[in-house]
Amino acid sequence: MDTHELPPRLSRRQVLKWFAAATAASQATPFLAFSQDSIPPALGYGSDPKVTGIYKPGDFWSLTLSSQQRKTVTALVDVILPADDLGPAASLLRVPDFIDEWVSAPYPKQQIDQGIVLPGLKWIDEESDRRFNKNFADLNSKQQQAICDDLCKPDLADPKLREAASFFHTFTSLSMGAYYSTPEGWKAIGYVGNTAMATFDGPPKAILDKLGLEQTVKS
Repeated sequence: MDTHELPPRLSRRQVLKWFAAATAASQATPFLAFSQDSIPPALGYGSDPKVTGIYKPGDFWSLTLSSQQRKTVTALVDVILPADDLGPAASLLRVPDFIDEWVSAPYPKQQIDQGIVLPGLKWIDEESDRRFNKNFADLNSKQQQAICDDLCKPDLADPKLREAASFFHTFTSLSMGAYYSTPEGWKAIGYVGNTAMATFDGPPKAILDKLGLEQTVKS
């Protein structure tokens, strides 16, 4: 895997904006039954940070991922969302920073996802070591793809693989929620966003015909 030199970490203000944009994309993720014995309980929090402020990582909650876990996350998000003709790799859009902030946040949804993501990252590295005698981040792209492909199969007889597949679903949802909350992600899917239109002539006729509707907007 190519190693990217990332810019300084995201500001806490940007992270909070991403949380709001990405939460909807992660709502359908299932709860994973990995053991949570090693995950410390949340200590609670006070008032929500003001999104107009300028904050540094750690100002409101400590970050969870170790350096090894961040390497695994970086490799994994780039397998899920690699660089192509539509946009850059997920790691270059700071998706690993988002994942770290997400699983570190002391809110109920994020705490549930922490109990999914951290054991899942451990499984990924252990499976990589079992198959190839290396951590996931140190595998070549073909080896990484082989492990991820196994987690995408709909019918998995091995219960451990089913649990890992559930982690992969959650992790993929978080990665995509972060990626497609960025301007580059919007461009990749053709989302225009808040762009003023000089005129609006109504929906295309083909869409109206398909829905059995009639044009009522006059230019």
